Amino acid sequence: MTTLKIAVIDAFTDTPFSGNPAAVCLLEESLPKETMQAIAMEMNLSETAFVEKTTEPGYFSLRWFTPTLEIDLCGHATLASSHWMLLSGWAKEGEQMHFATKSGELRVKSEAGFLQMDFPLIPTFTDSHPSFPDEIFGKKILHAAQLRKNWIFELEDAKAVRDLEPDFGKIAANSEEGFIITAEGDQGYDIVSRFFGPNVGVPEDPVTGFAHCALMDYWNQKTGKTQLKAFQASKRGGELYLEKHDDRVLIRGKAVKVWEGDLTF
Repeated sequence: MTTLKIAVIDAFTDTPFSGNPAAVCLLEESLPKETMQAIAMEMNLSETAFVEKTTEPGYFSLRWFTPTLEIDLCGHATLASSHWMLLSGWAKEGEQMHFATKSGELRVKSEAGFLQMDFPLIPTFTDSHPSFPDEIFGKKILHAAQLRKNWIFELEDAKAVRDLEPDFGKIAANSEEGFIITAEGDQGYDIVSRFFGPNVGVPEDPVTGFAHCALMDYWNQKTGKTQLKAFQASKRGGELYLEKHDDRVLIRGKAVKVWEGDLTF
């Protein structure tokens, strides 16, 4: 019988039941991939993160699973993991945490009430989607771009982003992972966005860190700005502060623990 500590952390918010929830397991010893996937399915959140210590202090391995598969990069679950590590004594305020991941080394540091993540910038390339050249679900497309296995669609304004009603079947049929929609911001934000990822088991993600690694590149190419205050306009909503440094993106946000317990299996 194995008992495993687990917590649910709301990321990119300081208010419980908002932002993006992630489950986090701090592992004293390795688990098989199949077990991690089963736990992620049991938790049924957009991502469950697994952190394991290495032999070097301050260095950890980090993996992320949706309910259906392992993914290469996840911002909100990294933020959630760092917050839970600080609360659990696995890390200390002001000291940098280093994570070995499938996307290379990620670095996180707690300072001034925020967690600051150092992530790779994801390049975006202007393109026209063959199935959505001019509009998407009734909303006019100003510009479109590709990144990895996803698409970005820029709409006319923030209201169009907030009001869009997605067809998840069409998104699944026309992308490898999903669609990001975005527009110039309102209510004091530089940009707003939403992310739909039915092919990774996440119909609409509340707040998406990796998407903002691409949005930083997209909006930097468009406006020249290297700092953005961003809002992801899902029902739960979340706030991110972005800063471009060459081929890296600093993403700052807050997190709050809402639940902790034991898994026994």
